[in-house]
Amino acid sequence: MSAPGPTILHADLDAFYASVEQLLDPALRGRPIAVGGGPRGGVVLAASYEAKGSGVQGGMPGWRAARLCPDLLFVRGHFGEYQRLGDAVMGVLADVTPVVERISIDEAFLDVSGATHLFGPPAAIGARIRERVRDEVGLPISVGAARTKHLAKIASQVAKPDGLVVVEPGAERTFLDPLPVSLIWGVGPVNEQRLADLGIRTIGELARTPSSAVEHILGQAVGHKLSAMAHDEDPRRVVTSRRARSVGAQSALSRRKPQPDDVRAVLAHLSDRVSRRLRAKGRAGRTVTVAVRFAGMTRATRSLTLPVPMSATLTLTEVAVRLAWSAIDDAAPCEITLLGVSVSNIADQSAVQMELDLDPPDPWRPGSAPGVARGAVDESMDAIRTRFGGDAVGYLPVVLRRGGAVPDEFRELAEHDL
Repeated sequence: MSAPGPTILHADLDAFYASVEQLLDPALRGRPIAVGGGPRGGVVLAASYEAKGSGVQGGMPGWRAARLCPDLLFVRGHFGEYQRLGDAVMGVLADVTPVVERISIDEAFLDVSGATHLFGPPAAIGARIRERVRDEVGLPISVGAARTKHLAKIASQVAKPDGLVVVEPGAERTFLDPLPVSLIWGVGPVNEQRLADLGIRTIGELARTPSSAVEHILGQAVGHKLSAMAHDEDPRRVVTSRRARSVGAQSALSRRKPQPDDVRAVLAHLSDRVSRRLRAKGRAGRTVTVAVRFAGMTRATRSLTLPVPMSATLTLTEVAVRLAWSAIDDAAPCEITLLGVSVSNIADQSAVQMELDLDPPDPWRPGSAPGVARGAVDESMDAIRTRFGGDAVGYLPVVLRRGGAVPDEFRELAEHDL
């Protein structure tokens, strides 16, 4: 039997947020722009390719971006338009095949094995997608096609900007070997440098390195995964629908010594975002996990599993604060650079079972008297936010943290649906 063809596609909109701004305002087309931030501060959320040519990148301080690119134009984000246009692109993909796995607002995997008899080979399907997205939505999109999800994603990155790359069966090694390891899904700057310290800079060099050596440097799980990816070993299939097993949020911080009020304010803000997402889908979770990253890139996590699922903002905040200080105290003295909160062991929660009023009442139990009161407050605030907007009301620590470097609307666009 012949090997299956490159029927997995990865479609990725180019510089999505910046491209949307250039679409909305024709005067910005062909010019270097940054979404978010400003020449005196803030954080660049995204940059156009014209700005990237000068070294401007998302996550960069606005003042640094302005120095790198003196002609840089800073624009405000249109978050509602990002969602609308991203959904429109997904509609185009769904017209090609029903097997679409959306992994973010601006990218998705497609399995076109059942569509080739209608639209031709994967190269023709990729070209069709790019043409329709350009004509009907007005945005550039890059497409990669291969036999595995991992390779299709790399191909789409090589195709950028606004291109199409198809990796035919038998040509995988020729395509992969000269590419930098940074193109492998999950290789960030830290692991890239660790691999470079071993003399590994390309995917081919990684593939020729014994897995045991990579695992020794990066850890068993990460090292094994990256070695498999370098050999294009990726059995994952395109999955059209699945419910998230966890929901979380995190916030990168400037290097700082942990202070009680500051830590609580950050965790309250993250807990509010996580719990609102749970309640919006009628869900709750039992296991709370907090991640703390320290200066020097070391990381610690702490988890607690509650007797019953919960989705109350105050409860999640209190659990998160307790877990965070457990990690911080064990590392003291220390400086922190990131805090994260996640909830797993998720279940549907269409109603809360009331409990007998026995002493002592536990506010962490949703059915206790204080737990019910917390739920009622959250329900009222959710209703106000739905009607008047997310900033209409909030818990005090959350309100005080508003106006931060990255708007919550931008973060929420990247969050997976429950």
